[in-house]
Amino acid sequence: AAGSGSSAAAASCSTSAIQSQLYTKGKLTVATDKPVYPPWFVNNKPTNGQGYESAVAYAVAGQLGFPKSQVTWAYEPFNSSYAPGPKKFDFDINEISYSAARAQAVTFSDSYYDVQQALVALKNSPIVTKHSPADLKSYVFGDQVGTTSLQFINSQIQPSQTPKVFETLNDVKQALQTKQIAALVTDTPTAEFITTEIPGSVVVAQFPSTGEHYGLLFAKGNQLVTCVNKALATLKSNGTLAKLTGQYLKLYTSVPTIQP
Repeated sequence: AAGSGSSAAAASCSTSAIQSQLYTKGKLTVATDKPVYPPWFVNNKPTNGQGYESAVAYAVAGQLGFPKSQVTWAYEPFNSSYAPGPKKFDFDINEISYSAARAQAVTFSDSYYDVQQALVALKNSPIVTKHSPADLKSYVFGDQVGTTSLQFINSQIQPSQTPKVFETLNDVKQALQTKQIAALVTDTPTAEFITTEIPGSVVVAQFPSTGEHYGLLFAKGNQLVTCVNKALATLKSNGTLAKLTGQYLKLYTSVPTIQP
């Protein structure tokens, strides 16, 4: 009967059915970087369930039948998260954008956050008022190595001068403060957070989404992704993701959108 297939599928995502797919039986092991920042995490504590990514991780865990006490957090640096090979976690949640290149080495879940890129500059910089597509090409940008933001600068803005590339986001922020670069590009929530750290900096605007999104990251071929995608679909349809977006990310909807 048509009904039996769906109940079998539901059963296959039960907590007992997924045990063999877990890194540690009886626990859901979630990885992220350290330190972690608002609005994704609060007080640098992934375990408190606060901040968008912490809350999403616990909501997914709940859908899979894990109470908070059975969720363990592991440390995984951003740059090594999408490297090939076995993983010491079930999934990683760390603002990791899906890309076809990364997906050759690891497996991604469906989107849990659709990304827009934004422009951060110092308040007195010309780019704050002069940012037409033609104007944007004339500035020196800076970004962190390997990021989708750096790709966005090169493919969408196409500045006449090669962007300066830095090892860490802290180095990029330093370059902005010392005026080695006119602006940096990063996802809108991170951009908003950066302006709280750099005196006299401002989010100039955000760009239309190019379809970029964050996915939960798994070791290549990990079957658990099927059940996690079901969990995310439920959290979308029942309004949980929208509620968490409103709770932690509502600041970003007010930023004006400009064309690159």
